[in-house]
Amino acid sequence: MLEAAGWGLLGASSLLIGALIGTTRAIPHQALGLILGFGAGTLFSAVAFELTEDAYNLGGADAVALGLAVGALAYFAGDQAVGRRGAENRMSPHKRRQDSPPQGADAASALLLGAVLDGIPESAVIGISLLAGAGVSVAVLAAVFISNLPEAIASSAGMHKERIATRHILLIWTVVVIVSGGAAALGYGLLQGASDNTVALIEAFAGGAVLTMLVDVMIPEARKEGGLAVGLATVLGFALAYLLSTLE
Repeated sequence: MLEAAGWGLLGASSLLIGALIGTTRAIPHQALGLILGFGAGTLFSAVAFELTEDAYNLGGADAVALGLAVGALAYFAGDQAVGRRGAENRMSPHKRRQDSPPQGADAASALLLGAVLDGIPESAVIGISLLAGAGVSVAVLAAVFISNLPEAIASSAGMHKERIATRHILLIWTVVVIVSGGAAALGYGLLQGASDNTVALIEAFAGGAVLTMLVDVMIPEARKEGGLAVGLATVLGFALAYLLSTLE
């Protein structure tokens, strides 16, 4: 479990890097959108070639279908809950709408909940990838690390515009990194010795949650910021992550 936690912390460490960039540098919005799209492409690839394929091999089509559906519904419900707290635009570098934004500590807590919600399934995937016994999946680790970076840059820039103190922003992402390490450890530890069908269900569950996050949160923000070229960046990220998976 300690190894899984370490890899989870490494994958989430880019959140702190992104937070530092977002609070100290003015990144062009189009560049952020393209990076978001690239990161989304890497996660699409990880779900397709690491999670879903492995879940099918272990548990068959019924486990994949059930896991994907439950994971998607779980993330959807959580996203709706944090959205009502004001974190629906958590990946945006813009100031949030003036008709419904929480301010100060409320904004920070809402964004913390949203970031944790996004980070848990991604980091659990890292822990799950260790179950095969061949070490961490480089493709999954790279996908999580890359996708976290633009999310933290955009969210931190938005929080900075809302005059949330830099130390509070860094504290938020530190908490998310720690939670992500714990999620990776649990993803590995709770499934050690589990039946193939159980592992398949959890893998598909994580895949459903990640896919829903990509389509509901990450891709719309990427498209809004990056324009038409986001599609190209997404395919590039997908292809790179696929090539990494073939080298393992």
